[in-house]
Amino acid sequence: MAARVGVLTVELYLGGCRSLKEKRQVVQSLITRLRNEFNLSIAEVDHHDLHQRACLAIACVANRANYVNSVLDTVLERLEADGRIMLLESHLELL
Repeated sequence: MAARVGVLTVELYLGGCRSLKEKRQVVQSLITRLRNEFNLSIAEVDHHDLHQRACLAIACVANRANYVNSVLDTVLERLEADGRIMLLESHLELL
């Protein structure tokens, strides 16, 4: 049986953050919530030194591509609904 891997990369704007400490609190809250709810692997992969920007890579592995796609679509909807951030860009890749 083949594994299906989906990677969602999102660029986020964190307008309310005035320091890197505030950014870390928001980003870690997002990461923890998404990991716990969807059992995903998530890492901040860019914009480490900017306090109002973040780039996250979110990976999901399953045995069906449609399940991976569904989970990552739901994650994208949750991010869009979060009032602390603004979704600037997203890219979904299924492997």
